[in-house]
Amino acid sequence: MPHVVTQACCGDASCVYACPVNCIHPTPDEPDFGIAEMLYIDPSTCVDCGACVTACPVGAISPGHRIPETQKRFASVNANHYVDPSPDAVRFPVDGLWRKPLAPIEKPRFRSSLPDPMRVAIVGSGPSAMYAADELLKNPQVRVTVYERLTAPFGLARFGVAPDHQSTRSVVNLFDTIARHPNLTILLNVEIGRDITLEELREQYHAVLWAGGAPTDRPLQIPGIDLPGVQSATSVVGWYNGHPDFVDATPRLDTERAVVIGNGNVALDVARILTADPDRLATTDIAFAALTALRASSIGEIVVVGRRGPEHAAFTLPELVGLVDGPARVWVDPADLEHIDDDAVHGTENAEKILLLREIAARPVPDEPYLRLAFGLTPDEVLGADRVTGMRFRRTGTDEVVDLDAGLVFTAIGYRGRPVPGLPFDDARGTVANVAGRVTRGSEPIPGLYVTGWIKRGPNGFIGTNKTDSTETVKNLLADAESGVLSGVHALAR
Repeated sequence: MPHVVTQACCGDASCVYACPVNCIHPTPDEPDFGIAEMLYIDPSTCVDCGACVTACPVGAISPGHRIPETQKRFASVNANHYVDPSPDAVRFPVDGLWRKPLAPIEKPRFRSSLPDPMRVAIVGSGPSAMYAADELLKNPQVRVTVYERLTAPFGLARFGVAPDHQSTRSVVNLFDTIARHPNLTILLNVEIGRDITLEELREQYHAVLWAGGAPTDRPLQIPGIDLPGVQSATSVVGWYNGHPDFVDATPRLDTERAVVIGNGNVALDVARILTADPDRLATTDIAFAALTALRASSIGEIVVVGRRGPEHAAFTLPELVGLVDGPARVWVDPADLEHIDDDAVHGTENAEKILLLREIAARPVPDEPYLRLAFGLTPDEVLGADRVTGMRFRRTGTDEVVDLDAGLVFTAIGYRGRPVPGLPFDDARGTVANVAGRVTRGSEPIPGLYVTGWIKRGPNGFIGTNKTDSTETVKNLLADAESGVLSGVHALAR
């Protein structure tokens, strides 16, 4: 039986390059790589060699006959990706199979014309920073120093992944391996602007690569949003993961119902953790203070609300499979699924989401505490005087008012980068202005300054998406070093 990619897929594409028969797609060279919800193994091509299992940093790939019961659906999820769903399918036949050819792999080459030693500073130590460091350190002349303002490294890989997603968190083991490289130094508890300035970094290094992520939430601008009892989902994620910035972000869990506005994966994480069995969470590395608070929680229902219909839900198929077959208690009101246009979603990943949502809707309402997925509601106002008492929505596209009693409201409508002193900022996109990782002012690159990760491309993709993103930036950085662009720019090669 062929191997299968399961829920923990981080999308870093290490498996793609390890596969000797080109059976894992999309590849980084294919146009749908950046938007795919996961990678997929073609069962008709897989030769069961196991090379992908070794390459996967998060243990997401299993032989078909060893898939855990809760992940069995992923065998069909992988296979269905290679079925031609319609006459205008986006996948193209190669040798009679519905898959795409893999472009030749560009192997690392020895860059003899780099400065020796070449010093590079990376600001931040999250996934994009560590993937960039790994790529840079393939060149023996390069010395990398990572500056991290927190007292522990690896950013969202450590503080942003839900504690019950231990497989995904295991990518930290890869970063630990990278961190042990003799030419890499990680300086913790060092903040740019407080302990050292960007200009001082530029004076000490040939290049500075900013990998500071998108650390703020997109604001929801509706009346009542500043009431006590409203907080960002990001703060809750940081709280239950022990992020030092959010130790005081404990939500008041003395209410019967909470509402999460937004239905992406982060929204599902928050709702799932806040309704989970504390005894099960006790086996994870959830913060002790959070576990203690959850044991005393009064929450019976968390409603995860999306503005658009279920066919446009922002959560990914793997996350939904995890809800359906995992220990979470989840429900969908059948009325929310009545107006789906099946023809419009036929042959898409969303069609599989609809099938799973209908399966959930056919189940009885679960025992409390449980999470409910609701659709087609646009937030209009947070209700309450001294504290949140509810949410007012309008049925999307209509004037119908829908009120929900709730004592807690969490906003989860996305992240946004914030301006970095000394770097040009694209306010419309919430990113540092750049072209393929080269920081630009106007249309001109600023020699010696680079970006990677969410602050480069915006808050999209998964942990592994940062690998190809960082590879692009590093490729351009090294090309500039070889061409002499960096040789006279604040560089002290010492």
